[in-house]
Amino acid sequence: MTRTEAMQAEIDVGLRQYMLRVYNYMASGLALTGLVAAFVASTPALYEPILLSPLKWVVILAPVALVFFLSFRIHAMSAGAAQAVFWVYAALNGLAFSSIFLAFTGTSIARVFFITAATFGAMSLYGYTTKKDLTGWGSFLFAGLIGVLIAMLVNVFLASSALQFAISVIGVVVFVGLTAYDTQRIKEIYFEGDGADVAAKKSIMGALTLYLDFINIFIMLMQLFGERK
Repeated sequence: MTRTEAMQAEIDVGLRQYMLRVYNYMASGLALTGLVAAFVASTPALYEPILLSPLKWVVILAPVALVFFLSFRIHAMSAGAAQAVFWVYAALNGLAFSSIFLAFTGTSIARVFFITAATFGAMSLYGYTTKKDLTGWGSFLFAGLIGVLIAMLVNVFLASSALQFAISVIGVVVFVGLTAYDTQRIKEIYFEGDGADVAAKKSIMGALTLYLDFINIFIMLMQLFGERK
């Protein structure tokens, strides 16, 4: 093996370890969200004061604030602090997601989760393995995301089931595309020379990005295929 080949093999090993950390963080975050959601939904003493009072707005808005906080402050934080914020974010999302367990049947939640996992896994694998540059997808998907957010805001006032259906369909397409795009981008920001702290923070931000893609696909599919109690 030549020196160049040996260096490339070493980079490949480091990249696989880095991506494995990303997926492990993401999966752990999803597991924490699911456990918190299921526990709160099964405990009236918890979900009644959280979801049936003005406190629900804190539960809804706090995770959004944490995403922005982590995105803008990640460079100034230690890896341990960034990881702690990620776990808090995942747990707070669990409080909000308890409403899904209350509104939909357990069977349909499980079914949609496995559909989401299969779809996410296939597109993330595509993003990781494809030789095609997906950079061009970015502006198109971002425009689609903005359109979905605007439509969701408008539908708060219209309460149109037809518009909600369209939002869910387009949302699935947008976040499925973002899964491949984000996976490739996360892969490309890997650098063998990163120190342990920088590499850990990159892994956490990558996990947060893919976590957001996953839960948004799940939410959109629940709107399409979930069976209400």
